[in-house]
Amino acid sequence: MRKFRTFRAVEEEYFRTHPEEIDNYLTLIFDEYAQEGDLAALLASLRVLSRVKGVTAMAEEIGMTRKGIQKALSEQGNPKFESITVILQAMGYRLAPQRIHVGSASG
Repeated sequence: MRKFRTFRAVEEEYFRTHPEEIDNYLTLIFDEYAQEGDLAALLASLRVLSRVKGVTAMAEEIGMTRKGIQKALSEQGNPKFESITVILQAMGYRLAPQRIHVGSASG
């Protein structure tokens, strides 16, 4: 029986061999989250990147357990803001506000 790799496994391998693409990917996934609000998709993408970085190394760096990181980024995860912040920091990133244009309040 032939065994196929999952899309996430292919994606993970890609980022291991092309780490220069991670910056743009992070921007893209957070932009998509801002527009669509799909937390599960955002967490799935962050889960891939955490495996690229190394979950054990991240856990040691930020003082979380491997299981804690995996739970925070799981499909059923509902991580605290602080958890996402420290996980991103362990990956070498930070959250930063970006101005958006909203409709005028005066009408």
